Amino acid sequence: KLKIAFLTGVHDTVGCDLVNHCTNDILVQGARPLFFLDYVATGVLAPEVIVAVVEGVARGCKENGCVLLGGETAEMPGFYPEGEYDVAGFIVGVVERERAIDGSRVAVGDVVLGLPSAGLHTNGYSLARKLFFEVAGYKVNTRLDALGMTIGEALLQPHLSYLRPLEGLLDTGLIKALAHVTGGGLVENIPRVLPEGTAVEIERGAWPVPPVFRVMQEIGNVAEAEMHRAFNMGVGMVVICAPADADSVKTHLDNLGETCYTIGRVGAGRREVALA
Repeated sequence: KLKIAFLTGVHDTVGCDLVNHCTNDILVQGARPLFFLDYVATGVLAPEVIVAVVEGVARGCKENGCVLLGGETAEMPGFYPEGEYDVAGFIVGVVERERAIDGSRVAVGDVVLGLPSAGLHTNGYSLARKLFFEVAGYKVNTRLDALGMTIGEALLQPHLSYLRPLEGLLDTGLIKALAHVTGGGLVENIPRVLPEGTAVEIERGAWPVPPVFRVMQEIGNVAEAEMHRAFNMGVGMVVICAPADADSVKTHLDNLGETCYTIGRVGAGRREVALA
């Protein structure tokens, strides 16, 4: 995603993406963020670029209610190409031990809910860049009617934080498991929260797939299975709950103006995901 920021000159969103990604990674354990530290490395410091990146980090921290405690900026001439940089983040959160979410209560018959993503979030960009820029020969400023925006804008859509929608559910006991859908998609991220003897069947078509994924699939004639391993395909966070609690979870999200889809069920199996 940073490569897209370099090409477009838009640097004030990737920092926020970083914070949101980290927040989601600890949220799946039921943790709320406390503080965050950032690391920015570049060949030659461009103050206006670094300021934009850190402003994005600060905005992400504010939106997620955590403190930007500090950070490090490293200047390494000759190590990074001109105009490029790298960013990394470190987050610390807290959850009471007895309220930690670890998936151990997941059982056959449980409902799998999906919260929408805004696009690629922060995974799948190597394939996306190859499809858009090498196979199709597009530029970041190419506008596609199917996207309703430029390719650069589509690829820089924010990585959403799911803390606000889900925080009110963390202490209720309604959530049995959470899976942040990142690299590997639904197929590789859900199994990590499944106990032995269970599996998940995902119903394709149960949620709307953002246009950016279908455009890429058409460009490269990419198989559906590969799309689901490379991208989140429109689902950024998975919630697993008991059937009797699904309506309560949905009502909570609906009251916050958040969309939620029933995308599958837990069945018996070997900690794997099948796309139906």
